[in-house]
Amino acid sequence: MPLRLAELWVYPVKSCRGVRLPAAMATARGLEGDRRWMLVDPAGRFVSQRTEPALALVGVALEGKGEGEGQGLRLEAPGRAPLVLPGRPTGSAREVEVWGSSTVGVGHAEGSAWFSAYLGREVALVHQPDEARRATSRGGGEVGFADGYPYLLLGRASVEDLDARIAAGGGRPVGMGRFRPNLVVEGAAPYAEDRWAALRVGSLRFRGVKRCERCVLTTVDPATAEKGKEPLRTLARYRRAGGKVWLGMNLVPELPAGAAERLEEGAPVAVLEERDPPE
Repeated sequence: MPLRLAELWVYPVKSCRGVRLPAAMATARGLEGDRRWMLVDPAGRFVSQRTEPALALVGVALEGKGEGEGQGLRLEAPGRAPLVLPGRPTGSAREVEVWGSSTVGVGHAEGSAWFSAYLGREVALVHQPDEARRATSRGGGEVGFADGYPYLLLGRASVEDLDARIAAGGGRPVGMGRFRPNLVVEGAAPYAEDRWAALRVGSLRFRGVKRCERCVLTTVDPATAEKGKEPLRTLARYRRAGGKVWLGMNLVPELPAGAAERLEEGAPVAVLEERDPPE
C-alpha cells in the first residue's frame, strides 16, 4: 500500500480533546489552531492531564464561520455549561512556561473561571499570540504550546501492533487517541517512522527531528479520564531505550515563519531520507 496521510488532528487547548480535520493549513509552529490555548497554574507553569486527568473529558469544537487561527472554539465539560472562546482573546499578556521553556500567553478571564470551577483549583487560560515565539527543543524550529515540537507523526500500523501486544497480554487495546498525533500515516510497517529523517507530506517537506518519548499522560483513558498501566507497561517491554519508552516521530516543517501550506487527508507521503534504526 502506498504511504498516505490517513488522519489530521489539532488539539486547540493543550491536554483537552482533539479535533479531526479533513484539511488544515500547516505553519512553522504547527497546524493552524493546534495548542495555541493552554492552562497554567498561578506561577505560570502549564497544567496538563499529567496532573489533571479530567481535562481528557473537555470536548472542543470549532465555532463560527472563520478559519484557522481566527476561528472560535466551543468547550464542553461534565457539569459545566458550554463556553465559547474567541479566536484571539484581548486580555493582558503574561510570561508562561512549558517544560522550562518560556513564552507569552494572553489571558481569558471567563475561560480561566470556567476551568477553575471545573478542576476545583485556580488555573488561568491563556492564548499564545501570533507575535510570540518559542523555539523547539532541537531542530531549529518554533512551536506553540505543544511540549517540544510543532508536529507529531505516528504510523497506524505502529499502534495496531502495540494494541495486539496489549491484547495478547490480556489487556484492552488503547487506540490512537492516547498518543495525540497530528499526522497519522498508513501504509508503512510498524515503527517504520523511527527511521524517517526527512519526508514529504503532499508538497510539504518535514524533518524527523527525534522520536517521541511517551509519558504517563498516555495512561489516561480519554473516554473516562481514568488512569491505568497501559500502554506504558507493554511499551516498556520492547520500546525502552535510555530509560524511556518511545513511539512516534517529532517533526519540524521546512517552512519560513509566516508561511503556510495546505495539508489534506489522503495526501501522498514520501520518505526522502532514512537514518539508522535506533538501538
